[in-house]
Amino acid sequence: MLRGLYTAAAGMITEQRRHDTATQNIVNMNTTGYKQVNSVNRSFPEMLITLTGGDANLPTKRLGKLNSGVFAEESLSMNVQGALMETKRTSDFAISSNLSMNDPQTNQPIRFDASGKFVRADGTVTYQPQAYFTVRDAQGNTRYTRDGHLDVNGTGQLLSSTGSQVLDSNGQPVVLTGPVDQFKVDEQGRLVNAVTGVPTGVTLGISIIDQPNQLVRQGDGNFSLNEDNGATARTMNATDIVQIHQGYLEGSNVDASQATVDMNAAFRAYEANQKVVQFYDRSLEKAVNEVGRV
Repeated sequence: MLRGLYTAAAGMITEQRRHDTATQNIVNMNTTGYKQVNSVNRSFPEMLITLTGGDANLPTKRLGKLNSGVFAEESLSMNVQGALMETKRTSDFAISSNLSMNDPQTNQPIRFDASGKFVRADGTVTYQPQAYFTVRDAQGNTRYTRDGHLDVNGTGQLLSSTGSQVLDSNGQPVVLTGPVDQFKVDEQGRLVNAVTGVPTGVTLGISIIDQPNQLVRQGDGNFSLNEDNGATARTMNATDIVQIHQGYLEGSNVDASQATVDMNAAFRAYEANQKVVQFYDRSLEKAVNEVGRV
């Protein structure tokens, strides 16, 4: 009896986390550059149930397999392009990219699906590379973000919406020598003086993450590399299909309808597991208070 109680409790914990993930997506529907998170659930390993007697010489009888519950294994980000929104603000930037790579087995271009991944016949998953702004936080850590809502401080440094320094292609903070409205950024991220038309020699540091699924969320739209899992970052080159749009911001890629469905489904599943727990509670109550009296 208690095994079923534990199974239902595991289901409640899993559905609570699934509900939290869906709620997080809905809350961040209007967050610049936010990437949708999908909760992945998995069942515990199945157990083989056998019937044995008190005599060691008697043969055992297999009753079948038993699943002991589920757990929330991980949360996966959908690192695909969000819709671009025009703001006409000089220091707002958005990245649009369609990066490709060849399959090492066939040497042919990989066709990624709408979620930005490709699954081979053997089950191996490859994720589409993505481009990010490169920033440095107050602790000196390099972070990656799609939030291009930038600003300029009193010393001319270009800062992210969270106050991190925006880095150039050489890994140095971008410093403007005049008002921000005197500078334009072309599609390759190069800064040009809007008055004289002369390039400043500074290019925004756009990093290409070959395994975006290995990025670790650090909050406020920032990500860090999980180098232990082989994630790498490189500087954008001329062959990469990446464009920088000045006066635009990238919206979140949350599917509002799907997020709402996931939230309601998690709530109903949680409620079903809760009723199972209540059933076991009443059964145990009868076993203690009534059966024991008899």
